[in-house]
Amino acid sequence: MRDFSTDLSYLDGRRAGMTATLKDWCAINSGSGNLEGLAVMRAALLEAFADLEGDVEVAAAEPHEVVTQSGEVVRRAVGDVIRVVKRPQARIRVLFAGHMDTVFPADHPFQSHAMIDDDVMNAPGAADMKGGLLVMLEALKCVERSTVADAIGYEVIINADEEIGSHGSARIIADAARRAHFACVYEPSLADGTLAGARKGSGNFSAIFDGKSAHAGREHHLGRNALVAAARFAGAVDGLSGAREGLTVNVARIDGGGPNNVVPDRAVVRFNMRAERAEDADWAQAKISDLIASADRVDGYAARLHGGFARPPKPMTPELKAFFEAVKAIGAELGQKIAWKATGGCCDGNNIAAEGAPVIDTLGVRGAHIHSADEYVRLDSLEERAKLSALLLMRIAAGDIPAPGARI
Repeated sequence: MRDFSTDLSYLDGRRAGMTATLKDWCAINSGSGNLEGLAVMRAALLEAFADLEGDVEVAAAEPHEVVTQSGEVVRRAVGDVIRVVKRPQARIRVLFAGHMDTVFPADHPFQSHAMIDDDVMNAPGAADMKGGLLVMLEALKCVERSTVADAIGYEVIINADEEIGSHGSARIIADAARRAHFACVYEPSLADGTLAGARKGSGNFSAIFDGKSAHAGREHHLGRNALVAAARFAGAVDGLSGAREGLTVNVARIDGGGPNNVVPDRAVVRFNMRAERAEDADWAQAKISDLIASADRVDGYAARLHGGFARPPKPMTPELKAFFEAVKAIGAELGQKIAWKATGGCCDGNNIAAEGAPVIDTLGVRGAHIHSADEYVRLDSLEERAKLSALLLMRIAAGDIPAPGARI
């Protein structure tokens, strides 16, 4: 096999510069709902990714439908998408995907970095996934300097609504996935470097119940208690957990009710479902529809459902297994031990896989405690993971290992 040590040497000693950039990026609040902060983050990323000298555009995301506490369905704007395209007619075409949004809104107390020790940095989005975006960028910069760059064409998609389901960017991601032979997504791995293999599918739902308001004393018999109807539904949907292997239901919240002397006329049940297989997700969705239809037939009540399985299950297909084995071999070449395991978590990798592209979606930094104020990144993984992606791409470009996917 070809010796790429000279090409990889670009990444030697990059840790200090990457760390400084990561601190700057983490200081920008880019919570999914903070459109001003997302615009600042997008500008910083556009400046950084301009180094790739590709065709760059900002693509408009579609508004996202949400159910308010009062049960109204409204449309809310989400942040726009960065798209970078380089050599689209190349023999091998790859999708690189990541997100700029975090789960921390502008008023969250977790807004700055702190060094736990020389190698561990606590910061919002450091692992999930601003560190991953940096790994992606540095890996691509390394490939661009290599002797095999012309064989690799790629499309970079960085969305701003991944943490809330990628509803506004779903079409853009799906279109890009269909153009790619395989995909790399830069969510964080576990702290020990373990990657996510098969992923469960995830559906978020809001069930809206309407009853009839009445005085709890004088005319209780005329009321129709929407909160009670919602509670009955919540118990029934919770009972679906375990009805299929790996199927789980989490009833997360019930909105509704008011003064003790008023029969509630509106309630909303919010819940999440996870399934290992597409047929189980379809079965669960059908069961939910039956429960809603049953509640809607009760005299004086109305029930309707909003939401669905926006993240399809990502099974461990033979093509995906071969991709993991290729990454494992590259890791061994670099002295990195690569392992993977199935997870109940989900991300844009689920949606990319549903379009037929083999995808490994935890090629970002090593870190832990994401979605909490204890989130941290291991800084030595910045250079380490960039080398892993860069060498993988160079080996595929050179023909040293087969390109993942059956579409080449």
